[in-house]
Amino acid sequence: MILENYESLSSGQKQMFSDIVNKLLSTGFLARDKRDNKEQYYFVLSFKNYFDEYFDIINYDVNLDRERGAIQLVSRDSKNLLRLKKEESIVLLILRILYHQHLVETSINDNVVIKVDEIHQKYDALELKKKINKTDLVQILRLYRKYNLLEPLGDITQSNTKIVVYPTILLAIDTHSINDIYELIGRISGKEGGNSNEETDESSAD
Repeated sequence: MILENYESLSSGQKQMFSDIVNKLLSTGFLARDKRDNKEQYYFVLSFKNYFDEYFDIINYDVNLDRERGAIQLVSRDSKNLLRLKKEESIVLLILRILYHQHLVETSINDNVVIKVDEIHQKYDALELKKKINKTDLVQILRLYRKYNLLEPLGDITQSNTKIVVYPTILLAIDTHSINDIYELIGRISGKEGGNSNEETDESSAD
């Protein structure tokens, strides 16, 4: 077993392994281009078989997308689920739509960048009964920053602040059809009450 060689790692490597395991369990994603993820992302690349074997024991898979620079931890048993509120679900799907729209304008070596106001505009364009206010949007964006899906480049209370949306959003919302996303928004927004009642896996967020 690969983990039998664990003792051959340096103390620093052991600490890094432990930190990444805990981070993946709490966030579900690592984005290569997010500053506080970069070192951990490349460590997983170097010791991927260690992580695979460790997480296999607890019935998780570590999905690596080298081309996009994204890592996702997925529970085979759909455990460790995050229950999103309706607005949180809709904003996540809007981020996925905006990512798709901006990707065609973005250089292959650059990250997708949007503005806070674009989220408001897209939300308004959906003509939902309830609009999202600034305070709620800020809280939601902070939530998705925690899950390594985005990084604000300034004060997210300001409408012109830029936000980097990382390719981890493609793993969070795994579909090639934007129409599917709009249909999902329609189903979620059509439900009564404050919560979407959609269980969302922290490690897949779909």
